[in-house]
Amino acid sequence: MEVVVNAATSVDGKLSTRERRQVRISGEADFDRVDRLRASANAVLVGVGTVLADDPQLGVKSEDRRIERLRNGRPADPARVVADSRARTPPDATLLDDDADVYLLVSAAAPEERLAPLREAGATVVEAGEDRVDLAAALDELEREGVDRLLAEGGGELVFSLFEAGLVDELSVFVGSLVIGGREAPTLADGEGFVEAFPDLDLVGVNRVDDGVVLRYRCP
Repeated sequence: MEVVVNAATSVDGKLSTRERRQVRISGEADFDRVDRLRASANAVLVGVGTVLADDPQLGVKSEDRRIERLRNGRPADPARVVADSRARTPPDATLLDDDADVYLLVSAAAPEERLAPLREAGATVVEAGEDRVDLAAALDELEREGVDRLLAEGGGELVFSLFEAGLVDELSVFVGSLVIGGREAPTLADGEGFVEAFPDLDLVGVNRVDDGVVLRYRCP
């Protein structure tokens, strides 16, 4: 499986404010770039923090791209995947609203009373790990379900966990022309952080988009 991480950050590497309030970092051209990435993927992955903060839909916006996916024998939208160790995803979350496949990656610590309504809402539960989701095992299960290209859209805890597990093949970051600041504001990669053995990144592309720049890296 190829795992592509995509994010938009401020110049100082922040995803949003310290209040976890979403900020418009990029513009229409970058939104279209992200839509192309979604259309190229079998599934889109986010962490439960992103679901709780933003309630994203995660579908392909362009009707032309949706039609092209259908012509190629694929669903109009990629599957939605949520990394959610304790099953905190609300059963009425927007990503559960339509016919796209939804996978909920949970740990053995997820309470059944939370899982039952999510199953009723249409989510397929994938259990991997004891207290936290074992992302490597969970992604292996998704690959068995036919997912061979996964787009991860954050947040920072999830991105760090993917790098920590050595699962990232490509990183694409839009860096916008603003400073957010705040020591408590989420960054591209939160979690415990690396103190040695930092992930290798090869810069393979730099493109100006809107009033910012897209940096693209391969992870050897």
